[in-house]
Amino acid sequence: MFVKPFRVKSNTAIKGSDRRKLKADISAAFPSLLAEEVSELIPNKEELNVVKLYAHKGDAVTLYVLHKNPLFFELEKQLYPTVYVLWRYPALLPTFRTWPLVVQKLIGGADLMLPGVVVSSSGLPDVKQGDLCAVTVVSNRAPVAVGTAAVSCAEMRNAGMKGKGVSVLHTYMDNLWAFGDKSGPPSLLDAESEGQDVNGEECEIDEKERVEEKQQNSGGEMMTDQACSGVEELSLTQREEEEEEEGEKEWEGCNPGNMLDFAENMDTLLLQCFLHALKSKVKKSELPLLTSTFLRNHMVSCCPSGKKLDIKKSSYKKLSKFLKAMQQQHNLVRVKELTKGVESIVEVDWKNPELRSFSIPAETAVEAALVKDEGEGETPYCPPEITTLYSVSARVEPLFLDANLRKGAILQPSEVRNIVTEYVKKTELMNENNKNFVTINPTLCDCLLEKSEYQEIDYLKWDDLFSRTLGRMQECYQVVLPGQAPIIKKGHIDPIDVSVVSRGSNKKVTLIKNLEVYGLDPEVVATTLQYKVQASSVLQPIPGSKDKVLVQIQGNQVYQVGTLLLDQYQIPRKYIQGLDKAPKAGKKK
Repeated sequence: MFVKPFRVKSNTAIKGSDRRKLKADISAAFPSLLAEEVSELIPNKEELNVVKLYAHKGDAVTLYVLHKNPLFFELEKQLYPTVYVLWRYPALLPTFRTWPLVVQKLIGGADLMLPGVVVSSSGLPDVKQGDLCAVTVVSNRAPVAVGTAAVSCAEMRNAGMKGKGVSVLHTYMDNLWAFGDKSGPPSLLDAESEGQDVNGEECEIDEKERVEEKQQNSGGEMMTDQACSGVEELSLTQREEEEEEEGEKEWEGCNPGNMLDFAENMDTLLLQCFLHALKSKVKKSELPLLTSTFLRNHMVSCCPSGKKLDIKKSSYKKLSKFLKAMQQQHNLVRVKELTKGVESIVEVDWKNPELRSFSIPAETAVEAALVKDEGEGETPYCPPEITTLYSVSARVEPLFLDANLRKGAILQPSEVRNIVTEYVKKTELMNENNKNFVTINPTLCDCLLEKSEYQEIDYLKWDDLFSRTLGRMQECYQVVLPGQAPIIKKGHIDPIDVSVVSRGSNKKVTLIKNLEVYGLDPEVVATTLQYKVQASSVLQPIPGSKDKVLVQIQGNQVYQVGTLLLDQYQIPRKYIQGLDKAPKAGKKK
């Protein structure tokens, strides 16, 4: 349902009565949740937003969002939990298990077919047709999809496990998941997989012992390599999965001595990439930072070319163990579990001697410079070039026919001036006695004069002639952003609008609109301001606007916004409105 982007209709804070009704609805829909757990999901004193949206097929959906994460969505008066809720309460819905490779199909919009279901020792979950259910992978209890049972469990068995099993509505990595903080599934070990080494966390040196242990735990049924990958595999492409399988085979083929040396080398590479990422990639404004995001977006990109960073082949085996060592032994970072089962880096000791003395390897320094030049790093913002243009209208079209221009042609003011001058010279309309005046002929009369002026005006000054011509053309503007094709639109360019509005009792927030017109990323501006003024910021969709959002920041921050736009981004003052609303000196903000 959310494979393709959806359209947000409104985004408003929930009322107190609606909050109480939502709690009652959740308790009724999910009786297994205790009252305390419902209160944790829907706290009384924290801002909860109600987002009304339309899916790509036109379905009207109501979304309940807390801390930027969607918790539940309502479709045809039925409440469904999102994966963010199920990661906190994985037993909330009956679950069907499947292979990681099948999940890639679900993310692409497919339903779960019964041949792809892995039946556990306890059998299929007891569901009826239309019951809510979740989908997990064999190696992890954290659900990755939500849907409804296509048929009852009895019908599934009678059909010989063929046909559709679950009609999938929402998955990890779809657009509803992307509406939240985009965190990954936590690692929740499946009870049936505890002894199967599904995550590769306990690698035995003796291959024979490993095979015997797997046979005991699975009843002689060997697990495939794909099943032995963790839930992290969900975000890998098929090519990366194949590379991972090849790497695991190489690891299994090593003798004990080589394995020890290989682990030490991988530990060294891990530490190098870790220090490199902290020193050149991570910013203070990004904290707290999900550990999975830190590994995927920062550490991996710091790996030297020709080498592959694989934490499973190190002595740590798990990212959490490695970060724990960095915290306890090196005092470089502080890791905290902000959400149940999901760890984040909350603090970095930038003054740590080991970090300060670390020098980026020459080979990766060159690569980092190239990446920065390509725009993946922190590219300095360059203000756009904005030019006023004019479009030929039907009224003045006769003046431009000699230049082979028709209605809708876009011209610069200087080009309009030259064409009108050529027309006057060609038709010999310049006044013989005073060359500052132009004689009005029937064409100029129809194009430039009002009906009341037909009998009164015989001559026009050159400046008046040009201004009247431009005044009867359609004004346009052209925006040229660095590295992009020019954008031409009709009308006046919208200025960046800075306003201050009241929220509740004597609370003020600053709103900033139209940043996208000038090539500014609202998310970057919001983060910069948040760090600069130490106040919370949030992005809100603009009602009636498809691709624009506004930045909302707590307090009257007009002065700081003006300083940022004028000094840092170098936006001309004439393109910013509302800077006069800055608080006066000596007054309370």
